[in-house]
Amino acid sequence: MSLLNSTYAKVLAGVLIVQGGIFYAVAMRPEHMPAVPPLSEFPRAFGDWSLYRESQIEPEIQDILKADDTLSRLYANPISRQAAYLFIAFFKTQREGQSPHSPKNCLPGAGFEPIESFPINITVPGRADPIHVNRYLTARGEEKTVTLYWYQSHERIIAGEFAAKFWLIADSIRYHRSDCALVRVVVQVNNDDTAGASRTAIEFAQSVFPSLTRQLPM
Repeated sequence: MSLLNSTYAKVLAGVLIVQGGIFYAVAMRPEHMPAVPPLSEFPRAFGDWSLYRESQIEPEIQDILKADDTLSRLYANPISRQAAYLFIAFFKTQREGQSPHSPKNCLPGAGFEPIESFPINITVPGRADPIHVNRYLTARGEEKTVTLYWYQSHERIIAGEFAAKFWLIADSIRYHRSDCALVRVVVQVNNDDTAGASRTAIEFAQSVFPSLTRQLPM
């Protein structure tokens, strides 16, 4: 009883009441959903990269993702003789419980064992400051891949899952928006050249970023 009557308990109860009120108020207001062209219209070529193969997401995976639109493409660079896989999952709203799935959960579920993970900064066209993204190295048997991924929402590039949740709440309150896209770039490691695969992934991200900015709502 002394704990319940303590200042800490009263403050905590007050915070929970305010938080509940905010979520209720946000849920009751109509949401602004920006118009977004279908991802099927995403450029088939940019810079030195061009579409090599497009894949369809299996229905059972779509049911798990619950994304409003997806893109799954392999691009090739004939000059450098490199390839990069691009995946985008776009969510118009996250109010109904759907939200991007972190690759840190999806890739291990597909049999890829994590080796290392850390954030990196990438200088991209059109932005004064570099973007902050995750670099994720995984292995499945003898196969290794370098993955760069980030969450792209209202004028932001977000690396961390917790930061994405924070800005989801902030944008829902301020702008009545909860749209978000998960962007993932994957490059296979050849001849155990992890550094080379990382460079290819970064170069691809730099090349595709202007198209992402035009495609996704800002």
